[in-house]
Amino acid sequence: MKILLSLLLLPFCAFSQDSLSAHYKIYSTARQKIVTVDDVVSDMAKADVLFFGEEHNDSTGHYLEYALFKKLAEKYPGKVALSMEMFETDCQTVLDEYLAGLIREKNFVTDARAWPNYKDYRPLIELAKESHIPVIAANAPARYTNMANRLGLGSLQQLSAIGKSYLPPLPIDTATGAYYDKFLQIMGGHGGTTGMQMYQAQNLWDATMGWSIARFFKAHPGYKILQLNGDFHSEEKLGAAAQLKKYLPQIRILNIAAYADESFDNPDWSKFSKNGDYIILTDPKLPKTY
Repeated sequence: MKILLSLLLLPFCAFSQDSLSAHYKIYSTARQKIVTVDDVVSDMAKADVLFFGEEHNDSTGHYLEYALFKKLAEKYPGKVALSMEMFETDCQTVLDEYLAGLIREKNFVTDARAWPNYKDYRPLIELAKESHIPVIAANAPARYTNMANRLGLGSLQQLSAIGKSYLPPLPIDTATGAYYDKFLQIMGGHGGTTGMQMYQAQNLWDATMGWSIARFFKAHPGYKILQLNGDFHSEEKLGAAAQLKKYLPQIRILNIAAYADESFDNPDWSKFSKNGDYIILTDPKLPKTY
């Protein structure tokens, strides 16, 4: 099994920390200074969930996700879980079957509706499989976010009990204020009915991830959970992070926001100081996929 895992990790080994270290920097935003993966893992002693807000096509970010996950697993053996936007709640059974070695990878990738860039997340899944680490399929089924986008959040009440079981308790509380303002900025300031329904679908996405983490943590107190999602879902501890706090107010959160940025050697703190507890800046000239 160790030989197999080594083969699976060849793309990551080819771009080892030594070869990549000149092309990314991890910063503590509070201290505005460079920190290491080990520093972040050590800081998790006082936190329960680490949100990693990624750019989905950034292989450097995926490499660092794996490095963090491996270090967390080593520091907190038997007390670590991985939570992923990349798998939807109705695929949890398929994911569990694969982690238990019951089904082939081919069936897992198909039946769990793995993302087209699954190769970027495969090393994390294989590490979880080898180390018997739980993985949470955290995202709302796409058919339901599409439903909310077309018909509004209220339409979810029409789902069967089975359909509702894949979602957080209804009705979903929409996160207004700063998060809505960020959403409008991305939309170019256009709200209206269509924009509001898109925003409601975004909130369903976030609430489902927050609820999935909260439900797992209630059943597994004391675990350290690494949550992977797109950066907008957890920037400034809004989105999924804010929804998690609604479901579990006492939970302790750290978050990372990762970006490709020209200033990675000398960050413009006016842009990044509020985005996360840590920011990872990578050289925008690096290829996005390896």
